Amino acid sequence: MKVKTILVSQPEPKVENSPYFDLQNKWKVKVDFRPFIHVEGVPAKEIRAQKIDLNNYTAIIFTSKNSVDHFFRVAEEMRYKVPEDLKYFCQAEAIAFYLQKYVVYRKRKIYVGQKEFADLAPLIKKYKDEKFLLPNTDQLNADVPQTLESLKVDWKQGIFYKTVMSDLSDLKDVYYDVLAFFSPTGIKSLFKNFPDFQQNNTRIAVFGETTKKEALEHGLRIDIMAPAPGTPSMTGALEKYVAEVNKTK
Repeated sequence: MKVKTILVSQPEPKVENSPYFDLQNKWKVKVDFRPFIHVEGVPAKEIRAQKIDLNNYTAIIFTSKNSVDHFFRVAEEMRYKVPEDLKYFCQAEAIAFYLQKYVVYRKRKIYVGQKEFADLAPLIKKYKDEKFLLPNTDQLNADVPQTLESLKVDWKQGIFYKTVMSDLSDLKDVYYDVLAFFSPTGIKSLFKNFPDFQQNNTRIAVFGETTKKEALEHGLRIDIMAPAPGTPSMTGALEKYVAEVNKTK
């Protein structure tokens, strides 16, 4: 069956040159965006209940842009004046660049990894006498605490925001040829909103092994998988599939 409509379970890209728009224009398919999950901040009162005093830490570890936003939100709520000598350890360059939204980059001590959290390990080890705070989500990747524990540094995780399933009730009678998922929570959100969901002719696209595992556990048939040989991105996997089933150039 040809693909005419795709629903991507993420926010719409803010950049004009997104590969999703290229996919839409090249293959004349309708691509919609709708987050199946969203992030909600944890109030300062709950942060204090986690026995976290921002004054006790000399270094902050950021694993995402969300962690940056919510650290500075909580700092403001707690009326904590962020010291100029606070050290920042960012998992990737994009996160470090995003940090400029809140601090003057050239005046701060910022250490940047390559991509994976483990890439930060040598930098953190170099400053092992610091007291590290990891402002993060309630769904932390297992490799993060494992890496920090192996380094034997003084660190603490703070749950500064939570991943919440979105209300999708307005999609009840809307059907798409392809649904694209990027996290296990996205799959859970689908079934929370639509417990009686039947896949039928809907094609399911998943990104990553944990998302694949969740989809299979819910009895879904996976038609499109990324990353895969030759298609490291979701857009690449979608385009390859659309090109095969639509059979038009």
